[in-house]
Amino acid sequence: MQPFVVGIGGGSGAGKTTLARRLAERVEPGRPALLVELDWYYRDLGGLSLDERARTNFDHPDALDWPLLLEQVGSLRQGLAVERPAYDFASHTRLAQRVPAEPTPVMVVEGLLALHDPSLRALLDLKVYVDARRDVRLSRRRRRDVEERGRTPESVTAQFAATVDPMHAQYVEPSRASADLIADGCLDVDRVVEAVFGLLQR
Repeated sequence: MQPFVVGIGGGSGAGKTTLARRLAERVEPGRPALLVELDWYYRDLGGLSLDERARTNFDHPDALDWPLLLEQVGSLRQGLAVERPAYDFASHTRLAQRVPAEPTPVMVVEGLLALHDPSLRALLDLKVYVDARRDVRLSRRRRRDVEERGRTPESVTAQFAATVDPMHAQYVEPSRASADLIADGCLDVDRVVEAVFGLLQR
């Protein structure tokens, strides 16, 4: 049986990853759904200087390796295992090792631009856009990047204004129109999970 693929997109810090992970656990207790994060598919910037890497706009579609992403999601949707990339966010480089990924009956594809690209949207059976106010998204982004990606609060705030906001307006917000469900990222995540899970059971 071909996997059922849920796509979860929305603004940076809206709550996409939390929703995706909770949903993956909720689908079938004891057997989490495969989670595919677009963040794993950032292009390798190892050939650039540290300063050039730091200036890269990671919220632009060009930051992602779309051919590899589409190939692997397509293969997984056909029931084929892949070896996905792994990314080091501190150095902005792709790690040498690959991570085995096996398809599951339900799969979740999550990321800033998960609903942006028509070719990726064509591989999704259910499209969810997670929405949240800018102040909430900035606070969450700052906390994540400081705790998990070795950034400073000042650099995160500056990046949000310089690239996150413009890219949100140009690429992320318009993808909302393609969603089957608009989820409020400020609500209790368990309520949102149950709403999405209800659609899966139809």
